[in-house]
Amino acid sequence: MGSLYLNRLSHQEREELKGKLSEIQQGKCFICEGTIDLAVHSVQIDHVIPTKMGGKDGPSNLALAHSRCNESKQDADLRVARILARFSKIREACVKDNRGPNLSDIFHRYGGSKFELPLELEDNNEIVKYSLSHGDDSQVYEERFYTDELSGFKYFFAELPIEYLFHDDRINPRTIGQNISKLVKEFFLKRPQLHISLGWVEVNDNTKSKIKIFDGQHKAAAQVLLGVKRLPVRVFLNPDLDVLLTSNSNAGTILRQVAFDKSVQRHLGSALYIDRVERYQRERGLSPDDFNFSERDLMNQYKGESKEMGRYILDAVRDSITHHQANKLKDYIDFGGQGKEKPFSYSTIEKTFYSFFIYPDVLDTPVNYQLEEGENPRELEEEQILRLMNIIAEEVFVGKFDPDIGTYRIEKRIQKGEDIPDNHLIAYRMSREEIIYHWLRYIEQIIKDYFIIQGKPIQEKKLFQYRFPEPLWERIRMYVRNLVNLPLWMNQELSATIFGGKRKNVNFSSIVPALGKIMSFGKKYLKREKSTKGSR
Repeated sequence: MGSLYLNRLSHQEREELKGKLSEIQQGKCFICEGTIDLAVHSVQIDHVIPTKMGGKDGPSNLALAHSRCNESKQDADLRVARILARFSKIREACVKDNRGPNLSDIFHRYGGSKFELPLELEDNNEIVKYSLSHGDDSQVYEERFYTDELSGFKYFFAELPIEYLFHDDRINPRTIGQNISKLVKEFFLKRPQLHISLGWVEVNDNTKSKIKIFDGQHKAAAQVLLGVKRLPVRVFLNPDLDVLLTSNSNAGTILRQVAFDKSVQRHLGSALYIDRVERYQRERGLSPDDFNFSERDLMNQYKGESKEMGRYILDAVRDSITHHQANKLKDYIDFGGQGKEKPFSYSTIEKTFYSFFIYPDVLDTPVNYQLEEGENPRELEEEQILRLMNIIAEEVFVGKFDPDIGTYRIEKRIQKGEDIPDNHLIAYRMSREEIIYHWLRYIEQIIKDYFIIQGKPIQEKKLFQYRFPEPLWERIRMYVRNLVNLPLWMNQELSATIFGGKRKNVNFSSIVPALGKIMSFGKKYLKREKSTKGSR
């Protein structure tokens, strides 16, 4: 809404107001808190509290901001916009490390996660005692602890300073996305937090211990961003962490109580797989470095959860590939599934690379089978899928896909006359799920044909558990490189026809011509490869 007050000011009076506001704000933008130089920066004056929300139309309710900050602000109330801008900075810092922010990042930014808590249990009185020893508070707090009738876990309630709270990223590896803005806005309007955080602590011999938050991190983070310094927590005492890990995993998978994206589900499944391996070793009296047992043995050991155990095994494979530090394709995957900057959703990666190339059944060979020789089936599978991903990343995406251009309405933007660079357009079109599904199948066929021509019998479902020789890798790279050079990817006239289908509701009939060209190319390539090999 416009400002009658500002509209009445002369040019000179408006400039003087800018100077006064800059002085009050100590030369900082109200939103991003970066430096404002009135001589060089484009700036705007805006209401801190919107007038439609009761804000006054006068100097006491005006603030100065960079024009770009004010035009892209995430909320009409500048106080909320500033809080969300602070979160964006935390998020940007984490992106440099190829990860999303979590509660630990919020705690550290606002002075949390500094101290362990000295705790003492009095079993006879069912009391837990603790003190906040760092600071001026010398009081000894006493809280009654309760026993959960179903799990048998003991717990107590406390309101604790964030300096004494930590985040458990093993039990809860979820990242905090931009949707936290909704919680920030909700709490800013003084609507109460309806679900307290859950944490756990291990207490032994009255030593200092960390209170680790594993549930309710989004609500906790929103409150901390708003300046809250103490949080209510339900703290479990010496719980079975495997039970908490399983409960949190089930909440996001079987029960669907929590909106875990698939990559987080796989991470949790991977953690549960590791836990089951460690339990198997303890229960069988094996040393921690003894892995002379198979995935099948684990299934038999945990018969009551055999279905889950199978999922945990595959989750561990997926997770190790996805988050491998050498995975170059990872930078082009949107793990939240709703972004507009990256070409792949994690769901697409699962439906193609992992669905095609990971052996879906449990193995009967020992977990450490041929590990030292570098021929362990699962290790080889992970290594070679990772290498395939890196070849595709290098040939299609690295230095070619521009996240600043992103993926949002690319074909519509082309139809409106926007010039999209060829390399970016190629990468975008080749990454569409209905497209990559088909050309990855040809890579699969190239691999199979290679082994057939070499006279080596293989089990096709275990394709990536056979060592690929370098000549085969060269053929795979050449196929991808030739595919990239197909003219149809760069043909902007096809934006309204072949490539005009929506991602969420794909019109397969509209992409048949494109798929036909891809398949035709694939068949010719395979035929040429077979002819070349047959003449050698």
